[in-house]
Amino acid sequence: MTSTLPAVTTQQPAAVPVQRRHARVRPASPLRPLVRFRTSRPDLLLCGVLLLAILLVQGWNIQHFPALSDDEGTYLAQAWAVQQGKGLAHYTYWYDHPPLGWLQIAGLTWLPSLIAPDTMAVAPMRFAMLLVSAASSVLLYVLARRLALPRWAAGLGMLLFGLSPLSVVLQREIFLDNIAVMWMLLAFCLAASPSRDLWHHFGAGLAGAVSVLTKETMLLVLPALLVTMWRHGHRDTRKFALTGAITACAMIGLAYPLFALLKGELVPGAGHVSLWEGITYQMSRPGSGFVLDPGSGSYGVLQSWLYYDRILPLGGIAGAVLLLLTFRWSVTARALAGPALAVVVLTAVALRPSGYLPAMYVIQALPFLALVLAGGVASVTHAVLRRGLGAGEGRVLTAVRWTALAALVAGAAVYTLPRWYDGDRTALTADANAPYRAAASWMATEVPDPASSRVLVDDGLWLDLVHDGYEPGLGAIWFYKADLDPAVTKTMPGGWRDLDYVVASPTVRRDARDLPNVRDALAHSKPVAVFGDGEDRIEIRRIVGGGR
Repeated sequence: MTSTLPAVTTQQPAAVPVQRRHARVRPASPLRPLVRFRTSRPDLLLCGVLLLAILLVQGWNIQHFPALSDDEGTYLAQAWAVQQGKGLAHYTYWYDHPPLGWLQIAGLTWLPSLIAPDTMAVAPMRFAMLLVSAASSVLLYVLARRLALPRWAAGLGMLLFGLSPLSVVLQREIFLDNIAVMWMLLAFCLAASPSRDLWHHFGAGLAGAVSVLTKETMLLVLPALLVTMWRHGHRDTRKFALTGAITACAMIGLAYPLFALLKGELVPGAGHVSLWEGITYQMSRPGSGFVLDPGSGSYGVLQSWLYYDRILPLGGIAGAVLLLLTFRWSVTARALAGPALAVVVLTAVALRPSGYLPAMYVIQALPFLALVLAGGVASVTHAVLRRGLGAGEGRVLTAVRWTALAALVAGAAVYTLPRWYDGDRTALTADANAPYRAAASWMATEVPDPASSRVLVDDGLWLDLVHDGYEPGLGAIWFYKADLDPAVTKTMPGGWRDLDYVVASPTVRRDARDLPNVRDALAHSKPVAVFGDGEDRIEIRRIVGGGR
């Protein structure tokens, strides 16, 4: 059989005219980074200096401010349960969130808890979040450079993200949202990789899935990730890469319902919790009202954000609007289409008329607000300094441009720096946790027999009591479980009479109205020690007429 392969031609291609060859060469964008981050000494130096400043500000006084929250204690207590081999949670795991988040917290806190077990409490373990903040800050700088921001704008975005008083307060806390943001920033960096390798896009899908499994609300950001991947992918492999990324994300994401299915806990049934019930609870939580309604809970959450910083949230939204309006004409706007879309989607969800708006919701928006605000500043700067067409412009016009830019910079600095100084000074000097430390010390030294005592406490102090000798779960009782967990309520046939103390923190007093056993325990107890004053006080109350 004769071969049918085509013969190799030796004919040389026709010469391409010089003018045509030159016309095919596209000049680099003036905003496009010309070197890779890891080989650029100026980028490494700038990023390193800014990172040291961010870690210094975020780490200073981290144990004392802000006040310990029940959510922090819950995630850390669940991580402790993983470390101790007690399961996925310190009580019955009921699919309130995917467990991957506190599995990562368990990894971050494993070594210090092994060396000094008593440090496995909320305040000391906040230092672990500095590792997350450091990684997120560096990833944001890299992403800004990959999205064509000049070096100074990338540094500005990093400063906005790391040193805003709102960021300093929220990034210190042990929240799943902070870890999820780190993974999502990694996904964006891979999606915008200048090498456009297919594995980068697959990796972006995997990192996006890990982010969602760390905190499920990051689902809202996935469309923006896909936009970034589409815009930065090679046109010949774009569809294949996008399909692969979506497949990788879906396969990892489906591991969570598969886990529930294998445990027989996918759907409701007698004698067990279920993933469906967990999702139903999260979707049916009572709404906190319209965010712009002064009488709503969402409005209060918004005001708490704006109390710490108005520049980053409002300026970031304005930057996103500016970038979207100039999308057709601005290189920066097109490069930042993904982060701008993330800001728009997250803002739209926050503005919905009804729904639950948690205080940590803004965390997932912080990096994108910082990026689009820095991008908006870069876009305005480029427009102000852009030279006219023709032979050039005179010195007078050049001086006018630079004067206008200097005035804008000075005005922004005069407005921003005093407000940031006040907010960051509070974070660096205030001690909001003195009442918690005093309450933990009292419970450790003044209760005659901690091992046999039963105490209702919020999760902010739960681990402190466990380290002081109280029985985990049934001696030191997370107050919600006294009404909501059958494994605990069945050990309390007498209700409040089976308790000895209540550590009435602000969280316990606020939520007691919906928890009959907790409400009755407060009503049938008297304070024996009070730490702090006002709404932030912590009362240690002894049960009157109860106890075992």
